[in-house]
Amino acid sequence: MRIAYLSTFYPYRGGIAQFNASLYQALLDQGHEVLPYTFSRQYPQVLFPGKTQHVLPGDRAAALNSIAVLDSINPLNWPKAARQIRDRKPDLLLMKYWMSFFGPSLGAVAGRMRAETRVVSVLDNVLPHERRFFDLPLTRRFLQRNDGFVVMSESVEKDLNQFRAEAPRLFHRHPVYDHFGEAMDRAEARRALGLKPDEKLLLFYGFIRAYKGLDLLLDAFDQLSGPYRLMIAGEAYEPFAPYAARIKASPHALAIEVRERYIPDEETRLLFSAADACVLPYHHATQSGIALIAYQFRLPLLATDVGGFKEYITDGVNGILVPPGDKGALARGIARYFEQGGYDHFSPALSKLRQQLSWEHLGKSLTEFVDKLPRRT
Repeated sequence: MRIAYLSTFYPYRGGIAQFNASLYQALLDQGHEVLPYTFSRQYPQVLFPGKTQHVLPGDRAAALNSIAVLDSINPLNWPKAARQIRDRKPDLLLMKYWMSFFGPSLGAVAGRMRAETRVVSVLDNVLPHERRFFDLPLTRRFLQRNDGFVVMSESVEKDLNQFRAEAPRLFHRHPVYDHFGEAMDRAEARRALGLKPDEKLLLFYGFIRAYKGLDLLLDAFDQLSGPYRLMIAGEAYEPFAPYAARIKASPHALAIEVRERYIPDEETRLLFSAADACVLPYHHATQSGIALIAYQFRLPLLATDVGGFKEYITDGVNGILVPPGDKGALARGIARYFEQGGYDHFSPALSKLRQQLSWEHLGKSLTEFVDKLPRRT
């Protein structure tokens, strides 16, 4: 099968680019011809909340020779980008969709494909976490340009049904992010972070945005007693000053370490190898790539019961689930996690789950799904 894969690829950074690189490689390994296309301009810099959109030293990014064709904000470019892809006569146009900002540009390309080219999008989100007035019309129009979809959580599938309940879809769990490599020796990683043997390290990792619940975690952390440490590691996509003030006022301020910046891959490996648990205190969610990084390192999750987290976490078996928006419940959940044995108790249960969530399985399932899609006329 000849596959044109249009999304974020190297030299762009982040979880979307990492996902695309892993699925691209899995499809190549299965003998398909895969043509990786990316953005000539992804976000206008003035709209980008982080410091850089591109790969940094220390990232284990796959240096793909992707073709930069699509300018997300220049409609004059979209027919040219579509023509460049269409002229390769792909059997499949594969895209990744995660926010309505990209709906017009990706939809314009999809709408200009040959009748013989089926169009499938992997949906991270159908509707964004922080909604705006234009999300519904842009999303609706984009979804109509697709022949089928890949969804990776029940909450995303539910959102898809609001727009296209009849649409063909493949339901497949999000694979584990394995490009970080294997975990470091746990004792060595903890020594590198200067941890004492009895300290219990909670990791909050990833881009900092309001819906991810760092405020809730800080409130819960205040209620804990004992040798707990909290590591906050990630670039803020909103003003960090309110969080900094909250940390300064905490009775456990000295036990909170902040690395408020983009975390390169090698440092990510260190943090996940050393932590006792990864905390996902989200106020709302669909799914989280952070969970799949944690599972690569067999690091159990402490999460609020929102979105698709319960699809990955069996409470008391391979992690802890607590009600959302309740700082007391989160504090009690953290305490219960360690009372039940902490990392040593919960981590072994993740090995089997990790084996089930492979990129190879997603690639095979995707192409089998595409083969069954009816051809457009």
